[in-house]
Amino acid sequence: MTDEFVPVHPVPLLIVISGPSGVGKDSVLNRMKERGLPFHFVVTATTRPPREGEVDGVDYFFVSREKFASMIDNDELLEYAIVYEEYKGVPKEQIRQALASGRDVIMRVDVQGAATVRKLAPEALLIFLTAESEADLVARLHKRKSETAESLHLRIATARQELKRIDEFDYVVVNRNGRLEETVEVIQAIIRAEHHRVKHRKVTL
Repeated sequence: MTDEFVPVHPVPLLIVISGPSGVGKDSVLNRMKERGLPFHFVVTATTRPPREGEVDGVDYFFVSREKFASMIDNDELLEYAIVYEEYKGVPKEQIRQALASGRDVIMRVDVQGAATVRKLAPEALLIFLTAESEADLVARLHKRKSETAESLHLRIATARQELKRIDEFDYVVVNRNGRLEETVEVIQAIIRAEHHRVKHRKVTL
């Protein structure tokens, strides 16, 4: 017998941040990065062109359709989908390496992608980010003014359908206007609580 306490090394989590367009997923993740939190933030590959201010390898891996097709053929993606006529996918290897290093991994995907991740990694922690109301979400999408009227209409219709899938997630976090810090604090609290579960979420890929 010994009185020495041996702490248990926490099992790293695979954390999925999802939700409709316009709820502020990018803003939340960028604020978490600015805080210097010790997570691995997954960089998604996409065939869409970069928006103003986006940096390749930081915001996304911007790749050609030919390159994306090669990644599919070589089974390099955890999940991928066509989102508003462009391909998006999550590279597997960076997730495996980060989990193996003991770091929590945070990835941003759309609602469809979150469902795919749940099938492939049932122990992943799924967090649904939303606005205060459907009307608020629609107003945010209009305010962005980054796309055509037709594309905006599609995003709004898709967002309304995605809001109906909230029951597929473990937690819901409301990202209220002007309260980004509070949103980040809530997500951090969820992650801390998950590390204190009696039965840990052990993810295998």
